[in-house]
Amino acid sequence: MTVVFCGICPHPPIAVPEVGGPEAAIVSDTQEALLELGRRIKESGADTVVIISPHAPVFRDVIGINLSPQLEGDLGHFRAGNVRYIMENDTVLAREIKEQSANLGMFVVELTEEEERQYGISLRLDHGVIVPLYFLRKAGLETPLVHVSMALGLPQRLYLFGVAVRKAADALGRRVALLASGDLSHGLTHDAPGGYLPKGKDFDSLLARLLAVTDVECIVKMDPDLVAQAGECGYHSIVMMLGALDGYDVKAEVLSYEGPFGVGYLVASLEPEGKNPEKSFLNKIRAERQAEREKQQAGESLLVKLARNTLESYVSGSLPPAAAEIPEEFKKKAGVFVSIKKHGQLRGCIGTIEPDKASIAEEVAANAISAGMHDPRFQPVRKDELNDLDYSVDVLQPPEPISGLQQLDPVKYGVIVRSGRRSGLLLPNLEGIDTAEEQVRIARQKAGIRPDEPVMLERFEVVRYR
Repeated sequence: MTVVFCGICPHPPIAVPEVGGPEAAIVSDTQEALLELGRRIKESGADTVVIISPHAPVFRDVIGINLSPQLEGDLGHFRAGNVRYIMENDTVLAREIKEQSANLGMFVVELTEEEERQYGISLRLDHGVIVPLYFLRKAGLETPLVHVSMALGLPQRLYLFGVAVRKAADALGRRVALLASGDLSHGLTHDAPGGYLPKGKDFDSLLARLLAVTDVECIVKMDPDLVAQAGECGYHSIVMMLGALDGYDVKAEVLSYEGPFGVGYLVASLEPEGKNPEKSFLNKIRAERQAEREKQQAGESLLVKLARNTLESYVSGSLPPAAAEIPEEFKKKAGVFVSIKKHGQLRGCIGTIEPDKASIAEEVAANAISAGMHDPRFQPVRKDELNDLDYSVDVLQPPEPISGLQQLDPVKYGVIVRSGRRSGLLLPNLEGIDTAEEQVRIARQKAGIRPDEPVMLERFEVVRYR
């Protein structure tokens, strides 16, 4: 079994009669379209409904999956607490989606009571789920649910989430319906909640046309400025959903679109039909990524090539390719740090302040393996990740003692803090580190040195190779 149905559902609380009262009838087209969506999902035979909501706890580059044993929520914030649902959570499917997402290089986190306490988030079903659920239930649909948080990363990356949902459904033999909850522009009129946004109507019109013909590539590659100026909350959910249709012909229908309150409400049905490899946007993404990677690797420095080849050979269990002639400058001894990133996120970083090996080249090779396999913050690098990794190598220049923070510059200098046998190091020019105070604070934390303990400070420069 697999993903048998996809859809787009807006979530205006006013459409629920218990909230909107007489005004609910103003969006009768949306109400009827949501009922029809529910009927179609029921006819599809879906075992589980997965809903992506922009009003669940949202993280920029991380997708959250709610793993509460039982899912519940209501419209109490809209003075309709009697509209309340308690749902079975298909946690088996949720965990399989997480696993399949990881295989595709997506960052997906489980949201449990522990995260709820630690980060002050709520795992109750939000109105991005409750409003569509109201109409799905009215249509007679009774299935378990998976509650997913929308993310705000690059659309090409978010698209992979839908692919992961399909792979999870295939692996478990589930018939799954995947819904993207979201409203379109919030600025269609001068009295709209977001004020008038001139690009709002253009965005809504273009997206509706592209959905009607299932032009996935144009939706995913939509002008980001147009998306930003539309003031919407559904685009990213829609992109995440579309990945489930990758490589399939699709029967698409926009069931309704209206915006009487200055917010665009679009309901759409997208039913996968037969497989069609020519409709695989994923293949295009992979081809573009491979071409970009080959171009990048062609320009890599010798030390970065050495780090990459060493780790890839170690993980693959093969002999490394013949090494290029090592220049004299890399036959000297020096401390070296190897940093590894995956899709822009740190994947490992290990280094040596004082050299352990006979040369910089040997130091790089050893630290590449350590960064990929032994950084305690991360699981060891897997073979299927190797093509997604980017490397940088920092060769440390001899450190010099300093008397205080005024002699630091976090862009130019790295810092070493020492207290007895404890020492912590932070490299220079790191994203998000803007002050010397912050630089030293983090270095103290790494070393386990309390803020009130006296320390000796050293600074150093690096030669960074990419």
